[in-house]
Amino acid sequence: MTPDDALTTIRRIAEDIWNRGNLAVCDEIMVPEASYHGPHLPGGKGTRETWKQAVGMYRSAFPDSHVVYEDLHAMGDVVVGRWSATGTHQGPLPGVEPTGRRISITGITIYRLHNARITEAWEQLDLLGMWQQLGVVHLPGHGP
Repeated sequence: MTPDDALTTIRRIAEDIWNRGNLAVCDEIMVPEASYHGPHLPGGKGTRETWKQAVGMYRSAFPDSHVVYEDLHAMGDVVVGRWSATGTHQGPLPGVEPTGRRISITGITIYRLHNARITEAWEQLDLLGMWQQLGVVHLPGHGP
């Protein structure tokens, strides 16, 4: 696997999965036993299938979602991506009905690959910022 192969695989997450909503690509770029670590998954850890379910839920809630990798770096079998995402809250999220509000968040994901397929990923994203933009969470001193 060359660094270009690894970067091509990761770019498909933004372009094919998030921006086009093609969840079948997950099966192409992730090994079946892939593990995914992120704050938006129950217990903070999931599988390829639970990650697909989470992406499906967010794509339903933000059907116009758009993800861009601001930076991508490949080092051996690891790719680090710094990304930004935007979307309009048009569908329900757990416990939150559609608000019609537009959000803009950022995150960083570290991917481990083997033969240009993801075996494991660790993600941190600005969920607090998303909930603030949706009006669900208010920080002290920042208005209702």
